[in-house]
Amino acid sequence: MRISDFWGNFASYLRHDLLVEKIKLINTCRYLDGLNSRKDMPALKFEIKRKCEVCGSIFIAKTLDSKCCSEKCMKVAWKRRKDEEKKQERLKAIADQVPDYRDYISIPEAVAMYGVGRDTLYRLIRIGQIQSINLGARLTRINRKDIDKMFPKRFEKPKKDKDLVPLYNMEPENCYTIGEISKKYRIDDSTVWAHIRKYSIPTRQIGNYVYAPKKEIDKLYKSL
Repeated sequence: MRISDFWGNFASYLRHDLLVEKIKLINTCRYLDGLNSRKDMPALKFEIKRKCEVCGSIFIAKTLDSKCCSEKCMKVAWKRRKDEEKKQERLKAIADQVPDYRDYISIPEAVAMYGVGRDTLYRLIRIGQIQSINLGARLTRINRKDIDKMFPKRFEKPKKDKDLVPLYNMEPENCYTIGEISKKYRIDDSTVWAHIRKYSIPTRQIGNYVYAPKKEIDKLYKSL
């Protein structure tokens, strides 16, 4: 082999070796850059898809309480709530003015007291399920006792003998640890704790681990 050929082959080998090392260095830099960018990015949160209560479009909820897809829809929803509150206040004012001793009440009073539609009341009158008397034009009066048998009053809360406290099985085999919840639903520990406090989910600490009932956790995240 001539000396010129030897040095030519050696130079080719050297260039190839340098090229391989350069490629390795580039790949290493890209990998490190990827790690840094992942650290700077926020952790993947639990993605909640909901239907906007105003326009009906599907959107990704930013918080657990998000019900509207945009600020415009939020304003519309806020106005609807305020209008409904005013309507309920007006109906309650009408219902409060009706004395308990009156056996017959007007249609608007019945709508306010029992939350029944006017069309429903007139239909029940026609088929004879509610007794009525007519005192003149737009002066129909209906039997209060008949309505009491069919509908509860709008502004009265149902009576409860005793508030039942739910019972939870807090044995470890029936619970998740906080870490298991984070891994299963791909959310960080702080978000899990925020949900547990917000929805009053019971917890139990055994040693270094905190447990929450599987039934309540699965019910919470499957309903979102």
